[in-house]
Order: sequence, then structure tokens, then C-alpha cells
Amino acid sequence: MKIGIVISSNDPETVWNAFRFANFSAEAGESVKVFLIGKGVEAERIESERFDVKEQMRKFIENGGQIYACGTCLRMRDMELDICPISTMKDLYEIVKESDRVLTF
Repeated sequence: MKIGIVISSNDPETVWNAFRFANFSAEAGESVKVFLIGKGVEAERIESERFDVKEQMRKFIENGGQIYACGTCLRMRDMELDICPISTMKDLYEIVKESDRVLTF
């Protein structure tokens, strides 16, 4: 199954759980893509002692997951990400179109 996950939050617990689910799904053999949009593009910068978002993101990439980030949202925040390419609405559209299931966090 192909799973698309859209993250628009920068809440540490929410983003941590989104990537935990992405990891579980990837480990179960599913094809998983994550699209960061809005506040979600801040995921790589989340600092939390309780919710290690960076570790979950690293694990997701190691599990073969793909992460995309909205270029417009990054530019609005004057940000760049090391973990993924700058993406567009076309990329989000393609993820939604090809996915069997889409979840939002």
C-alpha cells in the first residue's frame, strides 16, 4: 500500500507521532511519503527532550521513507532543510494522487 502523510504542525508530540506512524508503516513494508507544509516545515528544528523528532525523521529516511517540504513555506520562514528537497504543490498533488491512503497531522 502507498501511504501519504501531510504534516502541517510544529507541535513536538504531534510531529513525533506522525513520524512514529510513518516508521511503523515503512517497517511493515508500505511505501510512505511525508510532505511538510505550513508549520510542518519546522519539523527538523523541533527541540524536545520528551519527543525526539529528529531521531524519528532520521529513522524514517533510513527505512526508505521520502520527505518533501513546501518551498513556499520554507521561503516564508527564510529556511532550508538538510533532510529533503524543496518541493511544490505539484509534488503534494502527486503524493495525494498516487497514495492509497492520506493522513494529516
